Amino acid sequence: MNRNNHLKKVKNKKKPWDIVVIGGGASGLGAAVDAASRGYRTLLLEKNDFAKGTSSRSTKLVHGGVRYLQNGDISLVIEALKERGIMRKNAPHLVQDLSFVIPSYDWWNSPFYGIGLKIYDMMAGNLGLGPSTLLDRQETIDLIPNVKKKGLKGGVIYHDGQFDDARMAISLAQTAENHGASLINYCGVTSLVKEGDMITGVTAKDEFSGEEFSISAKVVINATGVFSDQIIQMDQPGSRKLIVPSQGVHIVLDKSFLNGPHAIMVPHTSDGRVLFAVPWNDYVVVGTTDTLIEQTLEEPIALEEEIAFILENAGAYMTTPPTRADVKSVFSGLRPLAAPEDNGRASKEISRHHKVTVSTSGLVSILGGKWTTYRKMSEDLINTAQSVGGLPERACISHSLPIHGYDYNSDWSNPLHVYGTDIEKIHKLDEAGNESLSDQVHLTKNQIVWAVREEMAITVEDVLARRSRALFLNAETTLALAPKVAKIIAEEAGHNQDWIDQQIKEFNALTQNYLLS
Repeated sequence: MNRNNHLKKVKNKKKPWDIVVIGGGASGLGAAVDAASRGYRTLLLEKNDFAKGTSSRSTKLVHGGVRYLQNGDISLVIEALKERGIMRKNAPHLVQDLSFVIPSYDWWNSPFYGIGLKIYDMMAGNLGLGPSTLLDRQETIDLIPNVKKKGLKGGVIYHDGQFDDARMAISLAQTAENHGASLINYCGVTSLVKEGDMITGVTAKDEFSGEEFSISAKVVINATGVFSDQIIQMDQPGSRKLIVPSQGVHIVLDKSFLNGPHAIMVPHTSDGRVLFAVPWNDYVVVGTTDTLIEQTLEEPIALEEEIAFILENAGAYMTTPPTRADVKSVFSGLRPLAAPEDNGRASKEISRHHKVTVSTSGLVSILGGKWTTYRKMSEDLINTAQSVGGLPERACISHSLPIHGYDYNSDWSNPLHVYGTDIEKIHKLDEAGNESLSDQVHLTKNQIVWAVREEMAITVEDVLARRSRALFLNAETTLALAPKVAKIIAEEAGHNQDWIDQQIKEFNALTQNYLLS
């Protein structure tokens, strides 16, 4: 992907685009893949970097949602389980099976969850990842050696999916481009263009040069997640808010806190949610919270009570309870929950179903949803968009569309497995550039160069937060890496020392959000 080439194409294009997508997160990138693969002339515009917001800050799970089953939201669970299977089938280099153990400290809990999870398996049908099974006390300890043993009666093991959210987002961007879409990061929409009362395009601004340009489109899609209301206000000022942002916080610990390949699912936390401790890239991700937030920030900040909540509830199930000093990184994301009619409901009770809305001026918006159902969200979105834009009707093909890098024989022990079939190309860039720059997080010079040349990485943050996941794994180590990374990007992109100094300054400031003081 080459940003300058896409910018030139946009500026030189005389005919209207069939579809312009605003937003480069899961739903926007999914929409671009769906639209482009149907043969529509597609453009995606993202104000920041791809997956800068919520879509890089998940629990890294591709799941039906055991909690939604507990809440009785059967239709969402069935849809998500189906999409989980499709995601794994279409991107085996990015999605894998992960086993979860629910430790039980009451005799009745294991049979209770065992029955529920058998229903979960049944709902997945032939797209299931493996059967759930009751465990005795010793079997539970064997699977998760660091589980708290006092009072342990047994457990249940079940299967769900795991993925790297930001890497999936980049692969979707590449897939969309492979099918003819144009995508531009750091290019925000500043206004909607109308003829009469109908939307006919957008005005966009290059965030680096400051240049503004007008873009014509048959239909405009608002896929901006927690920022959806900002685009809706451009269309219809004074509209009621349609998004309720809910903050989810995660902490990252050393892998020794799990000491094994299986995840823990804590079924009862102090606020009634479930909590996960998930092995990921030789670390453990623990989360999440569900806190209603008034202010929609591009860099959400974890609240002290959220960090304390995770440490306390995770510690209740671990032999060695984690402390603040053990936290390698902390990250926060905002869920774009579709606002319910009943404003009094707690955020954990608000449905994760998605909604597609169409305004009287033709703006198509996608509200709510979750990563696992991104493909179905995109299908519903483009089905609506083709009607609104008067586009020729074409069937969705994303059910069986391989995601860029598709590699059925992907070796998950290789830290580069997320690149799939691009791995060899990365290795061949420079024989001397394949050694990791750190022994704490895997990042090579070749990965950095590849990110700049092929994945539209522009800044140090792009490389360290999303093209690699270093910042989300170990913030302190990543701070030390930043100067090396800035220098490699500058050499590749032709930047001077002033650019390097400014990038290091900005990244150092950003990293403070990921460190616990």
